[in-house]
Amino acid sequence: MAKPAGQTSARWQVLAAARRGDLSVAQIARALGLARQGVQRIADVLEGEGLIAYADNPQHQRAKLVLLTEKGAARLGTIEMAQAGWANGLGAAFSSAELDAARTVMARVMEMMEVDEIPGN
Repeated sequence: MAKPAGQTSARWQVLAAARRGDLSVAQIARALGLARQGVQRIADVLEGEGLIAYADNPQHQRAKLVLLTEKGAARLGTIEMAQAGWANGLGAAFSSAELDAARTVMARVMEMMEVDEIPGN
């Protein structure tokens, strides 16, 4: 979905996190469950392309905030429109009953993961 906008899914995630405007690279990495160094590399590339900018962080002298630029917002909008079209198309391929059943199964899987109830674990 991100490919038509010239992005990868990892870059898409960082762009979406940058939209908040109040997160540092380390905070974005923690939120995404990724290594800070990897997010830093992606953020530096996105900055080089003018999609994000770094700003002073009043909470931390060295950890800059990651901000989405207008160009980045436009690119993120393109990706999100493609994702919405994909999701709508996928949803249209199933009946309401099938979607309800899938939702029920996924909710149970999430519950099991939260309490580490996975059989055989």
